[in-house]
Amino acid sequence: MRAVALKGKREFELKEIEDAKKTKDRVLIKVLKAGICGSDLHNFELGGPVGLVMGHEFCGEVLDNGDRLDLKKGDRVTALPISPCGKCEACLKGEVQYCPHTWSDALGLALTNPGALGEKISVRSDMVYKVPDNVSDVEMAMVEPTAVALHAIHLADIKVGAKVLVVGGGIIGLLSAMLAKKEGASFVALSETNPNRGKKALTLASCDKYYDATKKDMLTEINTDTQGGFDVVIECCGNAPAVSSAIMAVKPGGLVVLVGVATEAIPTPTVVAVMKEVKLQGAIAYTKEEFKTCIDLIANGQIEVKQFVDDIVGYNEVQKAYERLTSGTDSAVKILVDPSK
Repeated sequence: MRAVALKGKREFELKEIEDAKKTKDRVLIKVLKAGICGSDLHNFELGGPVGLVMGHEFCGEVLDNGDRLDLKKGDRVTALPISPCGKCEACLKGEVQYCPHTWSDALGLALTNPGALGEKISVRSDMVYKVPDNVSDVEMAMVEPTAVALHAIHLADIKVGAKVLVVGGGIIGLLSAMLAKKEGASFVALSETNPNRGKKALTLASCDKYYDATKKDMLTEINTDTQGGFDVVIECCGNAPAVSSAIMAVKPGGLVVLVGVATEAIPTPTVVAVMKEVKLQGAIAYTKEEFKTCIDLIANGQIEVKQFVDDIVGYNEVQKAYERLTSGTDSAVKILVDPSK
């Protein structure tokens, strides 16, 4: 089957790979739409692991239902891409993101499990969810990143009337801002170094104000607007300037939720965190319940996710799509891949 695989630093190749296999405990799926995730961009920038077929956000069509008797050929589905053991304490509590095996064979994140940038995928049957008929392929490909944002919002425990800052205007940042508003935040702002993304966040009504993170007086402006800092800051970049600005922008006793993933150690102003008694909360992935909740929110029309999709491309345009998303100047935040194009 055809697949787009990492060839090296900032380089893909379209190649033939072995067909995804059907087994009793896995569902064989034809990919209809696949999303490009921020974590995929890290692999693209680093150029490895070479040969990785990425894509862990998707909507697809069942080719073989394995041991899932509630599914049949032709059903549209999506799935959690992770590989929890199902037996440890974390799994038994439903906190699959803590399982030590969660990422060992994750779809599109491990060489052992080629992802949705291939025409077919083989997914653990216990991770698969049927797509409601009223939900489009595009919307269902957005469930996974929405679940990441929802998990961060749950950890943030936003109170009605809270002031919230989101650092980073990528897809997780925009979704987090949207969900923070849904939780009742009275003022939701976004800081971003790319002015095109910052302005776009305002047009999408994801936030009430955009701060230009390249300006030296940004923190002064924040302190004026909030009278001392934000109640909650959700950091969605994972680099030193972003984490530092999050700690600086939160009010004394406030909470910083770290969603962005850094690929190496980064310096942080811990003296400020200490003096302000800032609470730092890491956030990784989501629970199975949160994933299912996002399907329901989209199906019931309670949130609109199609508005964040900038483009849908074929395999021959994947290279350009990744370049757009890492340019630092393009306004695009979410690009989907359609194998049929």
